[in-house]
Amino acid sequence: MSTLRAPNPDHAVPDGFQYFPPPLAPAEPGERRTPAEEARTLLAHSTVATLGSLSEDGTPWASMVVFGTLADGAPVIFVSTLAEHGRNLERDQRGSLMVAAPITNPDPLQSGRVTLAGRWEKPEGAREEEAREAAYKAMPYGRTYAKMGDFSLWVLNVERVRWVGGYGIMGSDDAASYKAAAVDPTAPSAAHAVAHLNDDHADALLLISQKLAGYPDATAAKASGIDRYGMDLSIDTPRGNAPFRVGFAERCDEPDGLRGATVELAKRARGV
Repeated sequence: MSTLRAPNPDHAVPDGFQYFPPPLAPAEPGERRTPAEEARTLLAHSTVATLGSLSEDGTPWASMVVFGTLADGAPVIFVSTLAEHGRNLERDQRGSLMVAAPITNPDPLQSGRVTLAGRWEKPEGAREEEAREAAYKAMPYGRTYAKMGDFSLWVLNVERVRWVGGYGIMGSDDAASYKAAAVDPTAPSAAHAVAHLNDDHADALLLISQKLAGYPDATAAKASGIDRYGMDLSIDTPRGNAPFRVGFAERCDEPDGLRGATVELAKRARGV
């Protein structure tokens, strides 16, 4: 079951304290990718992660690994028992994998990351062949390592997903949701779309903020993120800066669908 938090974290704060200025007009935040969708999309475009395993004395052990991804989203690693994490997995298969999105914000904690928890297993049969090819694709020297007897393939059976998209924006999903989730087809073009909107369409972003996001006092706006469901805005107002999520009229199911979706948003804002 997915859970998402609002942009105001539930910290111990003084009465009346506001993280961000609220909208002045009614506006419903747009739909977001589920934590499972975030995880599947992030893993599909990443190969480096932090592996969490358990040392012999029970101490949590974090180490950098390269990983591949199977068709069902399961991450696969190819590790040696010369490494402590390799010896840890031979003894205790419980573990986790943390994958971070590229840092695009001055505050790294405002960038996305996902943690997958479960149990590692050595694949067999057809799954072993799929895992081997995924590992070799991610590791340039994987075929060379395979000639050494101390390397083993491990596939994580994902039991729990935890996604964090920034302060107070987070959620969890289970194994079934993770396997069923789809990779966002617009992800490869998202960074270009954000840069294009900010460089060439600042006037449209401001209008969308004023008419669709509930900030009629907005003085400027930038796109801070975009995906198949909508666009994240960073809105400047005389009351301070505020984030807001504006949803698209329809989900983008094609890799090049972001342009049409953002054009529709601008037209909708002009018609309000």
